[in-house]
Amino acid sequence: MRIYFTRILLPVCLLTLMAACRRTTSPADDGTPTLTVTIEPLRYFAEALAGGHFEVNCMVPEGNSPETYDPTPRQLVELTKSRAYLRIGHIGFEQVWMERLEANAPEMQVFDTSRGISLIRDEGHAHGGHNHAGGVEPHIWNSPANARIIARNVCDALCRLDSANASFYTSRLDSLNRVISRTDSIVRQLLAEGGQRAFLIYHPALSYFARDYGLTQLCLEEGGKEPSPAHLKQLIATCRAKGVRTIFVQKEFDSRNAELAAKEIGAKLVVINPLNYHWDEELVRTAEQLAIDN
Repeated sequence: MRIYFTRILLPVCLLTLMAACRRTTSPADDGTPTLTVTIEPLRYFAEALAGGHFEVNCMVPEGNSPETYDPTPRQLVELTKSRAYLRIGHIGFEQVWMERLEANAPEMQVFDTSRGISLIRDEGHAHGGHNHAGGVEPHIWNSPANARIIARNVCDALCRLDSANASFYTSRLDSLNRVISRTDSIVRQLLAEGGQRAFLIYHPALSYFARDYGLTQLCLEEGGKEPSPAHLKQLIATCRAKGVRTIFVQKEFDSRNAELAAKEIGAKLVVINPLNYHWDEELVRTAEQLAIDN
């Protein structure tokens, strides 16, 4: 699988090096304007496009759930220094905090990077105790098709904030789109080689990934809560019928029920991180797990 990562990492490294060469001092020292985003994958897109013209801060630190995270007082103070906030769209953190964040930093512009994405409706479902507006499945970034739209929206925001460098941002968008297309191509190749068409996951973070590639996502969570015994029994039966051999879990969630299901159906338990900054690598790793037969 090393060749897959080489194809992706080379252009990503070039983007990162270009940004690093431009950022030799801290924003406080050189006056670099600041952007704030909600999650690490969105920071990946923003940094790839900004290329050092903006410092990008992330509100939800790695290892925390964007469904339940509360910002620290220091983050609220730092937010007032941001030129703009790029929201991912419908995640629990934004549903609970966005109005307060805007009130806390009234001069800050807000851009919705989910604009134009065909959203999956998930009526009545709750994530981490937060009911999403209109029952929207919020994990839009776990999809190359959506990533292209997110990247376009981020580029548009940067061009509005800094029109003098619009050609720079559009050039970076071309480079980022090549990374996204390569990622999509590799994932399609991996899934075309065989493997599983259905998988079980604790928290439904791969809904758009499943939609992109014609997969079936089965979810252990029931209404955003631990599964009932009846739900778990039904899921195990469904997994057996669909030939599920992989169960995905995330470190932010309890894995006990997933471990029980894995034992019952003879599936492997795989830890994934849909909130990984390295968005492209994470999607390829996920596809690799589905392509590998037990």
